[in-house]
Amino acid sequence: MPRPEFEQAVVPHLDAAFNYARWLTRNDAEAEDVVQDALVRALRFFSSLRNDDARAWLLAIVRNSWYTRLSRAGTAGASDDAIVSELPDGAPGPEALALQRQTADRVQAAIHSLPPDFREVIVLREIEGLSYKEIAAVVGVPAGTVMSRLSRARERLLAILEPLVSAGGVS
Repeated sequence: MPRPEFEQAVVPHLDAAFNYARWLTRNDAEAEDVVQDALVRALRFFSSLRNDDARAWLLAIVRNSWYTRLSRAGTAGASDDAIVSELPDGAPGPEALALQRQTADRVQAAIHSLPPDFREVIVLREIEGLSYKEIAAVVGVPAGTVMSRLSRARERLLAILEPLVSAGGVS
């Protein structure tokens, strides 16, 4: 396997791999370790990439690496490191920035409160923008199961966030 082919196919998806790992592990340092393990596996098994969808292939390896680490450790990631949101360009005032940060924190906390199988499909669909078919390939379940999990995850998020919206806490 020539290295340039691997770099061309896989390296553009490193940010998505890290973001996904961070959501799974809830810890930046552990996410880095998971991605490193995944990249070693990806390099080793690059010949198994059968189609042009290196992103879904890499994210599936990230997921499998996380579950491998999880089964070895016996527990999930212990800490919830704050995930820094990137603010859009522009110059919102300090009050607007504080409200945006508060809203982002509440949404992140709501996502983190979901069970892992719901959290991962929400992250892959709503944050990473994968299709149902791609999510099914990453998670290793039928597309119908992905749709069902997404529906239930969205219902749970709505139940968590709706009181905040009603109270004016999330916009």
